[in-house]
Amino acid sequence: MSQRIPSPGGRLLADIGGTNARFAFQSAPGEPLSEVSVLPVARYPAVQDALREYLGGLGPRRVRAAAIAIANPVTGDAVRMTNHDWAFSQRALQAEMGWERLRVLNDFTALALALPVLPASDLRQLGGGDAVPRAARALLGPGTGLGVSGLLPCGGDGWVPLEGEGGHVTLPAATPRERLLMDALAARHGRASAERVCSGAGLLESFRVLCEADGVAVRGVERAADVTEAALQHGQPQALEALNLFCALLGSVAGNLALTLGARGGVYLGGGIVPRLGAWFDTSPFRARFEDKGRFNGYLRAIPVWVITARESPALLGAARGLDGLD
Repeated sequence: MSQRIPSPGGRLLADIGGTNARFAFQSAPGEPLSEVSVLPVARYPAVQDALREYLGGLGPRRVRAAAIAIANPVTGDAVRMTNHDWAFSQRALQAEMGWERLRVLNDFTALALALPVLPASDLRQLGGGDAVPRAARALLGPGTGLGVSGLLPCGGDGWVPLEGEGGHVTLPAATPRERLLMDALAARHGRASAERVCSGAGLLESFRVLCEADGVAVRGVERAADVTEAALQHGQPQALEALNLFCALLGSVAGNLALTLGARGGVYLGGGIVPRLGAWFDTSPFRARFEDKGRFNGYLRAIPVWVITARESPALLGAARGLDGLD
């Protein structure tokens, strides 16, 4: 009977958000991703616990390098998540896990790295014309938080991903109802950032603010998914308004980002919320607010927007591309 021979060492890839941690194995640079698994972060006290559970399922395969895309700024050795309580030292984690190499990068920086290799089947276009080749690309996506990044062309066929925290910019208000929402958020949190509305928690809080302002008591709406169901399946007025405000303000933020970057290469929408809205999102106020920039309406009207519809996390592929330079 033949014995299984352990591989000389592959690569662990992770995409860690505030709700779920996604893992994959790659036997070597450029090879397909395999053993994709999704684990809820709330189940594990620390990132090491989730890593060990995943690694325990790989059998004899050895991991010699890892890339972790994670939802928070990566500015030094210490990593502390914005929307969860996981925290770790990169050096200590690498030593503890016995890896030869480790790269930790922001999750939307990793997703940006994947944009040039996303197949057309993983994208749905929402307005605009053709992308300008080798022009900047913008990326944002609401989920547990609001991730923001982009790609800038860099000589030849290269790209440089942006590493920023654009989800925490101050949110603009364009209508009295939006001003009511901004004032309530500022009173509760000190300021109204884009993430305070354009995220799962933001959608739920917006709904509650509108209900309070209108003197409406609604029970059984405890999650962002409940707001979406109340809006799209039951037509509950404050839920539908909260969802429309979510899309409108996401459009304003996306338009600001496109103008700032000169993103004539297109704007990409990732994250967990927009793809789940399906065709309804295409009829939402998003595109109109994206283009509503006065003298630059025409400039933005030409820019294509794509919803990323990939089933498996493209950030895993981006994490692999981020690790390529270290191998």
